[in-house]
Amino acid sequence: MKITTRVAATALTGVVALALTACGADGSAGNDTAGGDGNGQTSAGSTMRLALNQTEEHPSYVALANFGERLSEATEGRWQIDVFPNETLGAQQEALQLVSDGTVDLAIVSGTQLENLNSDFLVFNLPQVFDSVEHQMGVIHDQEIVGDLYTSLEDGSSITVLGGFTQGARSIYTNFGPVQTPADLAGKKLRVQESDLHIAMAEAMGASATPMAFGELYTGLQAGVVDAAENNEVSFFTQKHFEVAPYWSSTNHLVGLDYLVINSDLASSMSPEDRAVFDAEWTATHEEHTELWTTATEDAITQAEAGGATFTEVDEAAFREVLAPLADQFIENEVQRALYDAARTAAE
Repeated sequence: MKITTRVAATALTGVVALALTACGADGSAGNDTAGGDGNGQTSAGSTMRLALNQTEEHPSYVALANFGERLSEATEGRWQIDVFPNETLGAQQEALQLVSDGTVDLAIVSGTQLENLNSDFLVFNLPQVFDSVEHQMGVIHDQEIVGDLYTSLEDGSSITVLGGFTQGARSIYTNFGPVQTPADLAGKKLRVQESDLHIAMAEAMGASATPMAFGELYTGLQAGVVDAAENNEVSFFTQKHFEVAPYWSSTNHLVGLDYLVINSDLASSMSPEDRAVFDAEWTATHEEHTELWTTATEDAITQAEAGGATFTEVDEAAFREVLAPLADQFIENEVQRALYDAARTAAE
């Protein structure tokens, strides 16, 4: 199953080729030093292109850039990573298609993007499936839980999921005052991502769900097109939403998730030795990212408060009660139920 039409993919390939040329990168699948060993393995390596939608200051970029440096050193230059931030290679949906085609080698994409390819990924997007970032990271890197899920896109889309980065716990912020119970959101317009699950989540919390592009949210809050939004503290501060919606209420209703994906053919071209090094450095990378995220979250709270934002605790039991039915509402098959039960068991 391909992600977009072939015509669209061809057009995107042309755009990416220009971007790679402008950045001084080789557009071939295995550039400069790659060479086969006769057994389907790449003996020399490649410079891999990684698509990212964040800035150079974001924890994801910092961790991935360090990943590339360590990988190059550990493989004596056989495998390198060039990180392209700021959606240089396209937005996440486009980048996912390009990884599938092999035009781009790796990408960071949100959980909702993979949900569009295999609905079983929806489980890890559910509210309250994870109790904390630590719980989330333990589950999504436990091969006994996620092994089959992460290889499920290989045959149809040539995409292998390697693991993920946390997006942190998401909470609600408003332009009208603090929220302590779902009743405080009655009649209020809450911006959500364009997802049936997120719409149902907003409605369960008492709000009127209003899908809106993230780039339009600042002006939407400022103009009163929406009354509230939900996200993590880092985005709340870095996107300056605290200026127009300064009331943060710590609902912690969802721990967001990004995935690192790689073109399956490229992944299988690595020698066993180099793949072992790659996997070890990836483990170090997502662990470093979690540490960076924790620091960035603390800094964001401090700076948002200095800018006039207030942070309020909520009636957590009240929010848990209204969100709990969403799991039964959206889980549709035995695979999803098994993933959900395994994730919840890991919290115990």
